[in-house]
Amino acid sequence: MRVVSLVPSLTEAVAVTLPGALVGATDWCARPAGLDVARVGGTKNPDVPAVLALRPDLVLANEEENRAPDLDALRAAGTDVLVTEIRTLDQAFDELARTLAACGAPRRPRWLDEAEAAWAAVVPAGPYTAVVPVWRRPWMVLGRDTFAGDLLARLGVRNLYADHPERYPRLPLDELRAAGPDLVVLPDEPYRFTRDDGPEAFPGTPAALVDGRLLTWYGPSLTEAPRGLARALRAARR
Repeated sequence: MRVVSLVPSLTEAVAVTLPGALVGATDWCARPAGLDVARVGGTKNPDVPAVLALRPDLVLANEEENRAPDLDALRAAGTDVLVTEIRTLDQAFDELARTLAACGAPRRPRWLDEAEAAWAAVVPAGPYTAVVPVWRRPWMVLGRDTFAGDLLARLGVRNLYADHPERYPRLPLDELRAAGPDLVVLPDEPYRFTRDDGPEAFPGTPAALVDGRLLTWYGPSLTEAPRGLARALRAARR
C-alpha cells in the first residue's frame, strides 16, 4: 500500500503500525519524530497535485479536519479516500481499526488493545466543572459533540458548554468567567496555552495545562492519555 495521510493523528497511527506504508503526510504531521515522507501542505489546504503525484492507493482524511472540496478533487482524479468521523472515544477505537485494516494491517495493533484497556480502567480525576478554551483572540471553547469533550467526561470533567448548539462556540471572556467553572482546562494545541498565556484570563480559577496531543489526538497517544490527563487535572486542584 501507498498511503497519504492528511490527519496528524492517523499519520502517527499508520507510521507506528505499518512502517513504510506512508508516502506522504501534511506539514503538521509531527509524529512519530523523524518521519521521513513527502510533505503535501496543511490539513486545510493540501496540495492536491502533490498528493496525486505520489500515486497513493489510499488517502486518509477526517470529516472535521479536512475540507470536502479537496477530498472531492482527489476522488475526481481517481484516488480512493477514506474519511473518518471521530467525535467519541468509542468511535476512535472503531475508526482506527477500520483505517489500519484498510491500509493493510493484518491484525489489530497491540497499542490499540492497550489503549482500550487503559481507558476501560480509567479512574476519574473529578468531579470538576470546567470551561475548555481551544483558542483565544477570539476566545473559542469546546462545545457539544467533541472527541476531547468525551475524553474529559470520562475523567470526571463536566464541560459547562457541552450542551451548546455549536461544537466550538466563540464566546466573550466575561461570559466564560461568569459561567462559574471550578477549573479551566488549557491544552497546548491548537492554540498554545502556557503558564504565562491563558491562566491569567481566569483569575482565581485553577488552570490545568494539558498536553494537547493527549486530549485531541486519536492514535498511539491514547495509551498514555488517561494517566497523563488525570495527572494534569489533579495537579491543578492541589
